[in-house]
Amino acid sequence: MRSPHAAEVNSITNYRSKVDGKLKAVAVAMPCVALVAVSTSPRLATGLMWLPVIVTVLVAAIVVWVVLSTYYEFAGEELVAHSGPFSWRIPLREISTVRESSSVRSGPALSMDRLEIAYGSGRVLLISPEDKKGFLAALHRRAPRLAHAL
Repeated sequence: MRSPHAAEVNSITNYRSKVDGKLKAVAVAMPCVALVAVSTSPRLATGLMWLPVIVTVLVAAIVVWVVLSTYYEFAGEELVAHSGPFSWRIPLREISTVRESSSVRSGPALSMDRLEIAYGSGRVLLISPEDKKGFLAALHRRAPRLAHAL
């Protein structure tokens, strides 16, 4: 018979990223301002107007993709962070510490209410799970080397 921990390790658990209201506002405002600027440009008579419109729409689509697809999952023996076209795989056995952070460094975190996960030999990943308490409980159950910092 398998232990409850073994069943948990083999299951996949997802945690969505928390998204700050300011980020949502910027994500909506940026393409709107860019499209207004393009549409009021004196260069409307030329065929080049479509290039900035296309670029603005592509950038807006990527921002929406990142916002809608940023989440963290425990998949087997790994923590996997997904954000748009990017993903980070961290073996749970390599996670050594986790602490709260408000660092502005880049990472798959859509909020400034962040967790800093230290793993491997000096590597760090910043994430912002919406259910921080549930995420930390699951992480502590699964990561054997994790020092209890929070």
